[in-house]
Amino acid sequence: MDERTRAEVERAEAALVEHYPRLVRLAYLVLPPSMGRHRKVLTAHGLVQRALPWRGPRRPAGALPAQRGSDTGAGYDLVRQRTVELALAYEERQRPAVLLPTVPFVWGLRLFPRAGGADELALDQALSAVPATVRAALGLWHLEGLDADAARAVLVRAGVADPDAAQRAAGQLDRRTGAGAAALLNSGEFDPCTVQARPTDLLRRRQRVRATAVLAAVLVVGAVVVALPIGGSPDGSAGPVPAAQQALDPGRLLRTPHEQWAETSRVDFTAWPPRGRQAGDRQLLARALRVWAAPPAGTRIVAAADTSTRPPAAPPRLLYAGLIDNVMVVVFYDGERLVRYAEPEGATPTLHFARVDNADLTTAGGLVIGRGNGWLRYLIAPWVSDVAVRDLLAPDAPPHGLHLAPDGVTDRIPIPPADGATCGQWPVTEFHSSPRIDDRRSFLVTDLGDLASAHLTYLPPPTAGGPGGPGEATGAPALHSWARTACTLRSLRGTGVRSVNNWAYAQQDLPEGGGTATWVCNRADTWRGPGRAVVQFQPPAAGPVDPGRIVGRAVGTAVCSPFGRHVLGDVHWQAKSGKWYLLAAGSSEVAGIDVTGRVRAGAEAATLAVPATPDVPAQVAGRLRDGRGLRALRP
Repeated sequence: MDERTRAEVERAEAALVEHYPRLVRLAYLVLPPSMGRHRKVLTAHGLVQRALPWRGPRRPAGALPAQRGSDTGAGYDLVRQRTVELALAYEERQRPAVLLPTVPFVWGLRLFPRAGGADELALDQALSAVPATVRAALGLWHLEGLDADAARAVLVRAGVADPDAAQRAAGQLDRRTGAGAAALLNSGEFDPCTVQARPTDLLRRRQRVRATAVLAAVLVVGAVVVALPIGGSPDGSAGPVPAAQQALDPGRLLRTPHEQWAETSRVDFTAWPPRGRQAGDRQLLARALRVWAAPPAGTRIVAAADTSTRPPAAPPRLLYAGLIDNVMVVVFYDGERLVRYAEPEGATPTLHFARVDNADLTTAGGLVIGRGNGWLRYLIAPWVSDVAVRDLLAPDAPPHGLHLAPDGVTDRIPIPPADGATCGQWPVTEFHSSPRIDDRRSFLVTDLGDLASAHLTYLPPPTAGGPGGPGEATGAPALHSWARTACTLRSLRGTGVRSVNNWAYAQQDLPEGGGTATWVCNRADTWRGPGRAVVQFQPPAAGPVDPGRIVGRAVGTAVCSPFGRHVLGDVHWQAKSGKWYLLAAGSSEVAGIDVTGRVRAGAEAATLAVPATPDVPAQVAGRLRDGRGLRALRP
């Protein structure tokens, strides 16, 4: 930043000191959720402390300093602008190198804002699915109280390429999350100045302390300064930390009462009671906790994408302990992760980690409690009344029910084919929620190789606007749509997918009476936030499971979500006469389509068909109703 006058710098410093919590909250909101809450807390403080401009010319000797509090408004605008710029620079993990030494150093602790309720969790989940520019626009609106013009000016000065689009997306997010978004953003869930402390990986910390002591002894002969870690004993040994003792004590495990799920508005893994015949076996539970905290040599560790394998920082919640197909299994939940401990007789144990933060009634409807060669078993949620299995590739076949053991474990269920395998069937599980749940419903989940299954949803062609909230994929139109799309799920195995939605975003009458084609955007959202979108062209099929043709892809994008509602695809299609056509279709906000290159054509509509062979270069672009352009997704 350019140097400022001494008075400007002092006004900025006074504004920063006076409004420090407000600025840190804004920085925390804009920073990417993928950083994790501990790192976001530290980085938000570091950004604000770095937001002061460089000092200008030195004040003459004897001169009086500028009065603090005089004209601090301009000073506050300056540090707020710098805070927004620095926070936006962290998007896509592009951290400015100048900030590295300014992040506060915290030894031996992990810091988290206070946990909120269901509304705060829902808002946090929505914020994680939008770019930093949208979070910045929402923060300038609700935290800073700026009007649209003032917020736009801040975004423009921060280098945002399309501030109007960011503000529109922020407005849409605000409408989706309800009128209380401003109050929620000002709650403790989003306050990085009021935090809770937990210990870090205690075993690694002890090893690092010892290694540091040895290095200091070598470099500084005769002058050894021993720094005891938290909870250290007077003789210099790293003694146990009380929090760590509690985390490994089976007597302190959290246990939800069995009927609490019917009396709470937070229907997720926190509402699961402990089940299984060994739920009271302290020796088994202690072994599982010890292996989690310090896996012995040979322990197999499996983690879903972007899931931490760190030891428990506090007593976790016990969900299950019992024998599954001759394997002793224990499942914990620590508020962010499912941890499955499997103890085969006479073999080394296995730890399986899966990220499930912000789960809900559907995504916490079950977990994979056991897995074998070609099969799995689910442990279902207490609010699931019955379970059935159906084949997505047989949309008209009725589901068949599954037997449930008294502890909530299902019969064996076939697993879907892996990527590269023949896709002859795609088993999915249909859960039916209990009548005691207000929004009783049925929903489909499919196994993609993780502890948590992926929730399948469907959105029919819209009559106006973009996609709203997707519905369950249990009706006939949804099942027939998924029958032609199911096999694309093979490529998602092991990628930490939370949900997958089929959006039939357009329908098009084909030339020469070729029938009606459907354009589908299949979007997979991960637990960590980023998503993958695949555009599929589905012409009239000879059978219900004829796969469509993939014509476009996008990774790490909001395309085909409620925050990326505009989509355009194109494909070459051959009519029965043998003649080739270039087809294109966009979502409902597409007002026109233009073709350039060796083929030139246009249409004042959301669909286009023009004669063109596949060997003729052509570029397809759309025009939205608000005048902006839209490029077709490429394969």
